[in-house]
Amino acid sequence: MKELFPTRRDHHWLVSAREVLVHACITMLAIAIALSLPIVAQYILYEWWPKVSEDANVLVATELAFAAALVLLFNISRIAWEDRHKVRVAELAALVYARQRYNWLTRWRERRLVRRLPAARDAFILTLTGFDTFAGEKSLLSESLKSAYEIRVMLLDPSARSAEQRVNSLPRGVTLQSFGREIEASITYLDWLRTLGKKVTLKFYEQEPFWKVAVLGDHVWVQYCHRGFEVKNEPEYVFALNPDSPRQGFFVPFYMHFLEQWSDPRHPEYDFDTRELVYRDRLGKEVRRTAFDARDGRDHPALLAAKKTACRQPRTLPGEVYAVSH
Repeated sequence: MKELFPTRRDHHWLVSAREVLVHACITMLAIAIALSLPIVAQYILYEWWPKVSEDANVLVATELAFAAALVLLFNISRIAWEDRHKVRVAELAALVYARQRYNWLTRWRERRLVRRLPAARDAFILTLTGFDTFAGEKSLLSESLKSAYEIRVMLLDPSARSAEQRVNSLPRGVTLQSFGREIEASITYLDWLRTLGKKVTLKFYEQEPFWKVAVLGDHVWVQYCHRGFEVKNEPEYVFALNPDSPRQGFFVPFYMHFLEQWSDPRHPEYDFDTRELVYRDRLGKEVRRTAFDARDGRDHPALLAAKKTACRQPRTLPGEVYAVSH
């Protein structure tokens, strides 16, 4: 889909040169068509048409070809009109990208989109275990978070009743133990980000979410958490903030959804140093602590792989620009 809002506002000379070249080509094409019209009209009237009018077979073939050309032209016009309407609808929703299936082509398109995004200071993620977002081998975020300073993450508490219900609805092979192991892998990666000087805050919620939301800068990645299906296989939508009309589009609603969940005092904060859940009141004062239970997942291969990935990462902070997609 055509990008409706520019992902960056630079004025690189290559972009300007490309626009000038496109306008020059269009102008030259228009001049060439205008100059060739008299020659084409003279050929049709004085040479081609007299020959066609004397041959009935050629005349019928010409009429059929002309009718087919008109049908094709009208169909192209109708499709263009419908596509223009779809573009207006997508612009109203501030939709800049969408995918239904996750394969090599969609990964290439996502990486291409992500590389064009400007660097963002904050990253906000609300997801289930976060494994595909942080510790997964195909995750784009494992590198992109290095460009963000403050990272806020919300994961589903593996000891909550809703986590058990979620796991029971998924295909065989997904258990509470594997669910907790994936969360431990995410915690390991987030803890490693803290060693890079990032301000990482992790909270846990108990109710099964409707949406997986990942906000980076002025873009938000959204997937519906359909019960009985893995989130990574669900369609993904990317919405951008409309700078001219912020109330227009779905960026602000999903962004506010995350902030509302984040500010809810029922969601405890995870203490990376003591592995405890810290509960606070509405004023931010600590009221109690409980031990964190991840279903004994600290020796799972997924967690060991996450630790290995963290150890391989350089300690310097590269200037790559990426965004959340999983």
